Amino acid sequence: MASPDVAPHFGAELKDAFKPVNNWVSNGIGWLDEIQQFYRERSVIEKEYASKLTALCKKYNDRKAKKISNLSVGDTPSMTPGSLESASLTTWTTQLNAVESHAGERDQFGNDLLVHVAEPLKQAAAQYEELRKCHVDFHAKLEKERDSSYSDLKKAKGKYDGACQEVEARRKKMESSFDHSKSKAQAAYQQQILEMNNVKNTYLISINVTNKLKERFYHEYVPELLDGLQDLNETRVAKLNGLWSLAAQLEKGSLSKSTDHMTNLINEIPRNLPHLDSLMFVRHNATQSQEPANVVFEPSPIWHDDEALITDEAAKVFLRNLLSKSKTQVRELRVETDQKRREVEAAKRVREGIQQGKDKRSEVDVVRSIFHQQEALHEVDRRRLTAEVETSTIMSVVGDLSLGARNHNFKSQTFKIPTNCDLCGERIWGLSAKGFDCRDCGYTCHSKCEMKVPAECPGEQSKEEKKKLKAERQEQANAAPAPLDLEPSTTSSTAPSLTRKDTMNSLSSGYAVSANRTLSNATSQSPPAELPTPVAETKPAARRNRILAPPPTQYVHPPSESPSSKPGETRGKMMYAYQAGGPDEVTVQEDDLVAIVEPDDGSGWMRVRIGSEEGLVPAAYVEPAPAASASPAPSPSPGFTAERPGSTYSNSSASLGGGAGKRIGPAVAPRRGAKKVQYVEALYDYEARSDMEWSMVEGERFVVVNRDGGDGWADVERGGVTKSVPANYIQEV
Repeated sequence: MASPDVAPHFGAELKDAFKPVNNWVSNGIGWLDEIQQFYRERSVIEKEYASKLTALCKKYNDRKAKKISNLSVGDTPSMTPGSLESASLTTWTTQLNAVESHAGERDQFGNDLLVHVAEPLKQAAAQYEELRKCHVDFHAKLEKERDSSYSDLKKAKGKYDGACQEVEARRKKMESSFDHSKSKAQAAYQQQILEMNNVKNTYLISINVTNKLKERFYHEYVPELLDGLQDLNETRVAKLNGLWSLAAQLEKGSLSKSTDHMTNLINEIPRNLPHLDSLMFVRHNATQSQEPANVVFEPSPIWHDDEALITDEAAKVFLRNLLSKSKTQVRELRVETDQKRREVEAAKRVREGIQQGKDKRSEVDVVRSIFHQQEALHEVDRRRLTAEVETSTIMSVVGDLSLGARNHNFKSQTFKIPTNCDLCGERIWGLSAKGFDCRDCGYTCHSKCEMKVPAECPGEQSKEEKKKLKAERQEQANAAPAPLDLEPSTTSSTAPSLTRKDTMNSLSSGYAVSANRTLSNATSQSPPAELPTPVAETKPAARRNRILAPPPTQYVHPPSESPSSKPGETRGKMMYAYQAGGPDEVTVQEDDLVAIVEPDDGSGWMRVRIGSEEGLVPAAYVEPAPAASASPAPSPSPGFTAERPGSTYSNSSASLGGGAGKRIGPAVAPRRGAKKVQYVEALYDYEARSDMEWSMVEGERFVVVNRDGGDGWADVERGGVTKSVPANYIQEV
């Protein structure tokens, strides 16, 4: 409990007791009306002189006695106040006693009371009542937001129960179906299970969001309103003290014989500190606050399940897409939240200036503006909080699935011609059917299927490649799904992996022999030794957009024409020319023979030696020679007996066929140890607080080293020196 010398904070000590605090503040504001009525009546009585002045003081003494409890400790105190009076009531009693001795006040004093005290009190009462109503309206909106969160959670629970019911119905239908419709019913049953898992995940995420919003409501939003009501009441008391002092000064000037009484009154009024009434109210109304318990997962009565997130492969696709969207929203909404919070703080500083008499603007208008800005802030902050909870919920269970994801560049699309969804194979119906298509690879899907699409975009494709991909996707979408194994132990051991093994850097569009990708939607993947040769081309088991088989023996120079190699080194041939771009690289020409000193380690680069020079070249530019055999294969003639077939994939728009012009190699992966320079720009001015931080001005540019390590700080470089700056003060350029 706060001591009398320390101002209390309603938000910290009364928690969610908004109603009693509001009633108490309302009583205090209503009391201003009675005080200004007192001065008006006194102005009239002063004209009738002392005979009626004494009666007036007695009348208000009686009224005060009836309101001691309400004005001191509120309407419903938690403990009996006894005969205690608040500091304001004590000061008021002192003033009434002084008035009884001022029976000789003149008519001019009555006029001064009317003009300088009664009218300002009336205006102050109206102004503070407007401010109190602003707090009440905003509290109602906060309660509406809280109830809306519980309503949304209830809807999510209903959807989950409905999905569980639908799964059970599909299961019964599958069991009762005949052989000719068995597979279709089984597929529908499996699809509904996947849909139920997604609905469950949404329900669990909604639970976390609701709990977080509830916590903010009881620990931040309502306490902040209570502090606002406390500040309003203490401002009212301070205003009242000023008017009382004015009335006393007028009385002292008009009644020279009552100087001693007025001096005593002036000395008593400053003792009525604004926070003393609040302290007394807190002591008599502090109760144990109980907030609602956290919402927990409730299993469906017809589908018994636990509260764990579903993490099978299909669910991970949905969670990866949701995580990517949420992480993007978090970065954007943090900046927007900080901006709106600064606007609210600026408006609050304006209000403080008004209360201190430094600003002449209307406090009511400023408070309305504050609440309007706080509504906008709460809306953005709620979306940010939702995105952060979604991100943390998913990452705490399955980690950061967005790392290495190749997201499709989806845009909302209206399909005016019949189009099939590449995920489910169903038609996107209607002349104005809404769906999505990828601007890079042409992937099309329903709006409802967007979150189920694997993040495996092959990148920008040509028109012919898009057609080929469309045919492959439709073939996969229309293929019968594999039976879903519902046993937990079996599912965990046989589910396809989402990891990528021995792969090149994602920025590389080349395809090294050692780079073997593991795709979540691929049913099979041939090892490098079984890739089809250019002579006898076969259709791969899984969809591939880039095919490059190891070179056949007849395309490799005999050992006599290869560069000198040491034991254990592999020979190779350059498929494209490469110009060195750094001190650790080497320049080579097309068809040059090289010795592979260090093979590709997954970075997309390998170290080779040509002549006496040694350096790095892109792994996708080198064609390794086959390993030496015990019985050498017959060679029709020295060197290459046939021209090498053109590559089946290239990022370049240049044609590879016909030998017309120099062949252009695929895009190069970032070199090992190289750093891709990314610039950021300062959004706001910032002054460094230590030697580990950069000072910056708005618009200044830096080279980003680490965007955000999770602690709200980013590492940037300037002049070769790396220091930290606030992550929400910069943006990428």
